[in-house]
Amino acid sequence: MSRLQQTHGLTDEQREIVATVRAFAEKEILPVAAELERADEYPHAIVDGMRDLGLFGLTIGEEHGGLGESLLTYALVVEELARGWMSVSGIVNTHFIVAWMIAQHGTAEQKAHYLPRMATGDVRGAFSMSEPGCGSDVSAITTRAVPDGDRHVIDGQKMWVTNGGSANLVAVLAKTDPDAGHRGMTTFLVDKTPGFGEVAPGLTVPGKIEKMGYKGVDTTELVFDGYRIPSARILGGTPGRGFYQMMDGVEVGRVNVAARACGVARRAYELALGYARQRETFGRPIADHQAVLFRLAEMATKVEAAHQMTVMAARRKDAGERNDLEAGMAKYLASEYCKEVVEDAFRIHGGYAYSKEYEIERLYREAPMLLIGEGTADIQKMIIGRRLLEG
Repeated sequence: MSRLQQTHGLTDEQREIVATVRAFAEKEILPVAAELERADEYPHAIVDGMRDLGLFGLTIGEEHGGLGESLLTYALVVEELARGWMSVSGIVNTHFIVAWMIAQHGTAEQKAHYLPRMATGDVRGAFSMSEPGCGSDVSAITTRAVPDGDRHVIDGQKMWVTNGGSANLVAVLAKTDPDAGHRGMTTFLVDKTPGFGEVAPGLTVPGKIEKMGYKGVDTTELVFDGYRIPSARILGGTPGRGFYQMMDGVEVGRVNVAARACGVARRAYELALGYARQRETFGRPIADHQAVLFRLAEMATKVEAAHQMTVMAARRKDAGERNDLEAGMAKYLASEYCKEVVEDAFRIHGGYAYSKEYEIERLYREAPMLLIGEGTADIQKMIIGRRLLEG
């Protein structure tokens, strides 16, 4: 095994979990990723395998049927999944965020109702905050939820919902008090039927958004038109806490995106190293040429630095400490380095990198998503800068 991305201080159970997922990715994901990606096909067999491994309940507490593992364990698992195919890690990411939010902020009834079925994968979660006109400006959302007896009526349009079609539970952010700023936002736990079209009265999933990469996993809009939801489905039971709940979810989501970037970068490095060893020019492998050797050295250093930053951010959250600074740094560094490592691997492959027969072509299309997922690089720098000014 490579010396890169080693994580010291793991328990025997953590090492076993990571090794099991690594073997799963080698056997069940990498051999089929290219075919599924080209077809933009949902990886049902892979998802079933992840269910069998208990990955949907990895961080859900044992009292609710999960494995009760840490954010660090989850991040290491995501690295291995993303190394196989980034889309697969996306399928569990939003599910994980919603499970985290329910475990941290849900009522006792909500935890008992959702978490055991989320742990088995019978309930799959999606996370819905963005809208067509606001992007990273969460305060600008226009989706409204108006009380009506023991229910709320939701109207509005959501965008960039990963697992929006396949999920049967969506955490949706809406404004319940438009004049109260971020204190007027509320998270609703929306149950729906998987699929497209009108999946519940007043809730429509128009169809998959076509993307340059990140295929297989469905990315959708959600259109609410007079959707009625019991007020008991307000996360935590109290309106006005949605912004804080969503930001807590985004923090752990940024660790996930950083881990995905680490996995994709490592795979790109591995492909470049293998190609540089076997491709010959001027009578010797191109790895022997200093220009390529230096490029490989830079790539490996970036792969290692991103991994260690991600591990640090996850461990800080696991320790119960605020980690918005570290998560922002990890997400920013790992996604930028991933882009650079993938591009260097592309250069090392030369003309063959432009062929769909080579895996690096897929990674080249997937890496840009990591630059914008869970907040762009510029948003991360704003978060980092403001946190530093706080002292």
